[in-house]
Amino acid sequence: MKLWVLRHGEAESHASSDAQRNLTEHGRQEVLHSAAHLIGQPISAIIASPYVRAQQTAQLVREALGFVPEIRTVPWLTPDGNPLQVLEKLDTDDNVLLVSHQPLVGNLISFLQHGHQRQPQPMHTASLAELEGNFPLAGLMSLNSVKNP
Repeated sequence: MKLWVLRHGEAESHASSDAQRNLTEHGRQEVLHSAAHLIGQPISAIIASPYVRAQQTAQLVREALGFVPEIRTVPWLTPDGNPLQVLEKLDTDDNVLLVSHQPLVGNLISFLQHGHQRQPQPMHTASLAELEGNFPLAGLMSLNSVKNP
């Protein structure tokens, strides 16, 4: 299986709450640049955080790819989410794109590669990581690439 982990694009610095922050125009451009790397990939699901900037990022990718299925919105992909919980929720048969936030994305990538979170993967806004392995289990996936916009 392949797993892509995309951090949302650049967001406004202020909003009524962190969850309500919108992408900036620069953030939208970053996301479209990263989405280009996903063209032709066998993605079967896009799963995103409920935060506005992650939803906007996921929708931009969906439109850029012409991806027909709806975006799955889940509460376990928020910034302070737990990588172990993410792994418990993933369907092992799918090639999935996760759209989320730091520090979760860096911790999740480290957990999948090394089996621990002591060396989180640095992820800039709209950075896209591609991991591959037989199952999404701690320490059993290989990081193929990280692309920064």
